[in-house]
Amino acid sequence: MNKKIVVLDEEDDDKPVGRVLTRREVLTMLGGAGAAFFVATGFKNLRIGQATTTATPTSTVACVVKPEMTEGPYFVDEMLNRSDIRIEPTDGSIKEGIPLKIKFNVSDVSANACTPIKGAQIDIWNCDAVGVYSGVSDASFDTIGQSWLRGYQVTDENGVAEFTTIYPGWYSGRAVHVHFKIRTEPESDSGYEFTSQFFFDDELSDEIFTQEPYSAVTGERDTRNDTDMHYANGGDQLLLALVEDEDGYSATFDIGLDLTDEEVGASDSFSTGGGGGMGGAPQGGSGGNPPSGTRPAGGSPASTTATPTTSG
Repeated sequence: MNKKIVVLDEEDDDKPVGRVLTRREVLTMLGGAGAAFFVATGFKNLRIGQATTTATPTSTVACVVKPEMTEGPYFVDEMLNRSDIRIEPTDGSIKEGIPLKIKFNVSDVSANACTPIKGAQIDIWNCDAVGVYSGVSDASFDTIGQSWLRGYQVTDENGVAEFTTIYPGWYSGRAVHVHFKIRTEPESDSGYEFTSQFFFDDELSDEIFTQEPYSAVTGERDTRNDTDMHYANGGDQLLLALVEDEDGYSATFDIGLDLTDEEVGASDSFSTGGGGGMGGAPQGGSGGNPPSGTRPAGGSPASTTATPTTSG
């Protein structure tokens, strides 16, 4: 598969996806069967709540549908099948940072049932401890040719896929987050696609960012969950419930998807340049001094300083 490279239009960067449905709209959509559903967001396959029946013994938590959010400017379809995404394939080095293990439980909630989805591809990607992404060229860093903190796994017969990454760093204009994308047919334009982001407890982030290598970033974090443009659209449902262990942190994320949604097939992400396929993957994340945010400069942690660019 060819990698997608697009030049971003700064005005389109990180626009919120979808809208919030009212309780009445969702109850109408569910034909009254979803009276127990709690509604939080819309656009496509975003019904929040738990299914009223289960076709197999599946945790009701796994039947909860989460909000979809923007892909952002830093998705690159590297097609790296691996569980530990901390490794840089070119030299075997491991990205420094506090280890974070994420376990996905993915279910299909169509037809008022809740069944595990086997064979779905889940991609995750996040910035490193100093706010830099791999595989892209930005105003303050160029990491083209590198693939650390990117990768995918395919769900097993129980709808499970697991990853090891690091607790992400921060950059101006965005709360702390990890991106993820779920696709049933990643090589097809007609397959089901769901894209969103994880968020983290701000107090925990404050504590972690006092430690190395996170503390190499200068300046104060300017965007927290309550002021993040995307967190306002259901981010509280995407907060990872972290458990501390001897190595770092771990979390289990349960999500239900409605695979019958006819709107699925075209990515909700933007593509404003010469990209191809689903979604957009940037080469030039930004340039100059746009007002939408700042990002720590790339390179060694010792030289990391916040410099203007876009939010992702």
